[in-house]
Amino acid sequence: MKAAELKELSLDELTRKAGELRENLFNLKIRRRAGTLESVSDVTKNKRDLARILTLLTQKTGTSKAQRRAAQRQQPSAAGEKKDQP
Repeated sequence: MKAAELKELSLDELTRKAGELRENLFNLKIRRRAGTLESVSDVTKNKRDLARILTLLTQKTGTSKAQRRAAQRQQPSAAGEKKDQP
C-alpha cells in the first residue's frame, strides 16, 4: 500500500482500514504460531501499512494519542470532584 494512496483517504476510511489491518495482523500472528503461515514477510508488511495509516491519522487530526490522554487527565471529572462544604 502506497503512502500517496493513503493520503487521499478520509479519516473514516483510514480508521476503518486501520481496524481491518489490526484484525488481519492478529490472524497472521495466529497462523504463524500454528505453523500454517506461508510467508513471514506478510506480518512485517502488514505492520508497516498499519504504521503508515496511524501516522496519517495523527497528522490529519493534529493530536497524538499521548496528547489526547494528557488532555483528558487535565480535565476534572464531575464525579471525581469534591467541593469543600462546611
